[in-house]
Amino acid sequence: MRSKISTCLLIAASTLFPLTMMAQKNATVWLTTPDKTALFEQQKSSLHFARTSGPAPTIEVDDNQKFQSMDGFGFALTGGSAQLIVHMSPAKRTELLRQLFSTSGDGIGISYLRVSIGSSDMNERVFSYDDLPAGETDPTLAKFSLGPDRADVIPVLKEILAINPKIKILGSPWSAPAWMKTNDDVKGGELKPEYYAAYASYFVKYIEGMKAEGIPIDAITVQNEPLNPKNTPSMVMEALEQDRFIKNDLGPAFQKAGIKTKIILYDHNCDRPDYPLSILKDPAAYKYVDGSGFHLYGGKIDALTEVHDAFPKKNLYFTEQMVVSRPGSQGLKIASPVSRIVIGATRNWSRNVLLWNLAADPENGPHTSNGGCTMCQGAITIDGDKVTRNLAYYTIAHASKFVRPGSVRIVSSESDVLPNVAFRTPKGKKVLIVANISPDSQKFSVHYHGKTFTSDLGAGAVATYLW
Repeated sequence: MRSKISTCLLIAASTLFPLTMMAQKNATVWLTTPDKTALFEQQKSSLHFARTSGPAPTIEVDDNQKFQSMDGFGFALTGGSAQLIVHMSPAKRTELLRQLFSTSGDGIGISYLRVSIGSSDMNERVFSYDDLPAGETDPTLAKFSLGPDRADVIPVLKEILAINPKIKILGSPWSAPAWMKTNDDVKGGELKPEYYAAYASYFVKYIEGMKAEGIPIDAITVQNEPLNPKNTPSMVMEALEQDRFIKNDLGPAFQKAGIKTKIILYDHNCDRPDYPLSILKDPAAYKYVDGSGFHLYGGKIDALTEVHDAFPKKNLYFTEQMVVSRPGSQGLKIASPVSRIVIGATRNWSRNVLLWNLAADPENGPHTSNGGCTMCQGAITIDGDKVTRNLAYYTIAHASKFVRPGSVRIVSSESDVLPNVAFRTPKGKKVLIVANISPDSQKFSVHYHGKTFTSDLGAGAVATYLW
């Protein structure tokens, strides 16, 4: 009789209060502070939801209003990063990759990676997959080979996929092979129109070659930073050229080969939303394109919303930003990159957040000469088997561990002092990321479905709340 009464009471209660509300009692907190006393550390005390109001300001969270689904958070696995990782001792490498790509224990669950198609400026040397002596050409790509990546990128990706088989991988080229370019050089120049079809085949061969290695490429960007000729390697591709390449060559080549890999256009700064908009306005290119990619070295992050509002059926991606501790800076200035990038990009419709280089050595290498990045600190610094975690690592960790692929951004009230973003995970948990960008400690409330908890967040600190 007692069990029947208990069951009846539970059923009656569930009609008055949803089960999610009945289970909603406490929020756990993961904290990073500028003085490094907490480095993405779970706090011992959880925060209790109550039906009383808390102090202002208040962050209202509402999962009845939903925005974009999330594909993931992560970094660029540059050739230099892979080289450093592959040279670690097997036990230390396995331990590191588990901590980076697993969500169990102290793992931060990186769920999205960017790799370079050919070399980037964070490789020890420049290469493409079809390098030839000066004066030679190979329009049929008979000499195409993924050989340069088999030394480091491919074996590291295979180890990562063994940990997280569902990780999404984005490929981006820094340059076409030099013989395809107007200046016959790895730096600068443009793609010769007579090699548009060959270059489209180059993408097809790359995707099919990686698939044969057991590495699925979820998406590609057409050209990394198409308006930047200064890196080694690099290649300029104006909007009109990219438009023609997509609609006449790349899109049809993917279609003919049965390739489902997404095509992402632009892949450069937020100061030129006119670039992707001009291509999306062309119906012949539009039909092949999944969305647009952005960096934030120039412009404002709300450029993503400008593109979204013009073409709401196309996706937005945040594909690169360098986050480093400046020489001589005191403390871990984490509130700024979390606010500007993790919160800013996702509040402006991005399905992912990718920071730049995953790993570098103590001298910020390896990188190419005459155009390689000398200040590109890795999210981690690798010195043999010694690993140091840096600002970018903690910036991504606050999202990657809990905002799993398939999570959906939900409403959370905006605040000038406490920038924030909220998500509902596939398992129904709520994740709220808050950055205190003010010079003072802030006491505030979080209100969700009629209940409130109160939190203190120190100046310059970042917290992830999970309930």
